[in-house]
Amino acid sequence: MKTENISISSSEKMGLLISLSTMLASGITIIESVDSILEDAKGNFKKFLTILKTDIQQGKRVYTSLAKFPNIFDKVTVNIIKAAEEAGTLDTTLKQVRINLQKDREFMDKVKSALMYPLFIFCVFIGVLLMILIVVIPKISTVFLQLKLNLPLPTKILIFLSQFILKSTVPLLIGLAGFVIIMIFLYKTKKRQFIQFFFSLPLISGLIQKIDLTRLTRNLHMLLNSGISITYSLELVEEIVINKYILEMISYSRKIIASGKNFSEALKKHKKIVPSLITKIIEAGEKSGTLEKSFFEVSQYLDYEVSQTLKAFTALLEPVMIVFIGILVGGMMLSIIAPIYGLIGQVGGQ
Repeated sequence: MKTENISISSSEKMGLLISLSTMLASGITIIESVDSILEDAKGNFKKFLTILKTDIQQGKRVYTSLAKFPNIFDKVTVNIIKAAEEAGTLDTTLKQVRINLQKDREFMDKVKSALMYPLFIFCVFIGVLLMILIVVIPKISTVFLQLKLNLPLPTKILIFLSQFILKSTVPLLIGLAGFVIIMIFLYKTKKRQFIQFFFSLPLISGLIQKIDLTRLTRNLHMLLNSGISITYSLELVEEIVINKYILEMISYSRKIIASGKNFSEALKKHKKIVPSLITKIIEAGEKSGTLEKSFFEVSQYLDYEVSQTLKAFTALLEPVMIVFIGILVGGMMLSIIAPIYGLIGQVGGQ
């Protein structure tokens, strides 16, 4: 069985971590805990738990089994669990991983909810546009063409688009289906590059940088708290970062730290990406020997910053999109009404 392709939902993953941490803290063995969860499991979740149970029965460590499922557990989580198993603190660590996953989920839900409104408005506009082109324009264009009116350019464009859609419906649907298939294929085969391209768009690139910094500092806090070195931690977090500039900053930081310098010195070279306040907090943590706490404080601060940015972004985007859609729909209606007024004027003049 190809475990690389198996994935489970966020709720199933959350439930697994809650159940395991609670049962282990109560003194129940890991194999009994997995067996108990397996009773009600279905689909991919059941497949995952069956493989996990088999591996544990064979004497394998939990982290080695989790590493087989990259679509469920990333390298950061696997290495945190590895450190916990070696330290004998698996129950408390699973609880921390669950809290981190919950924060990550809440964080991404905020982003999704902020983007849902503009997406909804865009879909409504496409629906209105198609209705006008397929239902309204053909009826009116017949009258215009029979009367041989001298139509304005916007009206000619609308009539052309309407006729093109009605005459080429099947090729358009085939082309649309092909486009969707290609997009799905690219997303599955080159997911990272696909997401990087989308997130590099001007309006959202700055926000994605903040989101990446938040996830970066939160995961670095967990890794360092688990006893993993800063160099290896930076290597692991490269997997969860999307923005290419943040990736370049991480790569540069690893080289700087390997040469014996501090992480804060690397951040000072990337002032456009990392605010000076964050650099100062991390620098203070390095001097006091509490770097993992500094990362936690920074992640909390950035979480608040992103929440406020999303609120402002949504508040600004709503009226802008309404005005934009209003102008477009109004322009289309004007393109239809203008020739009618012209025709009435000609009749009235006669």
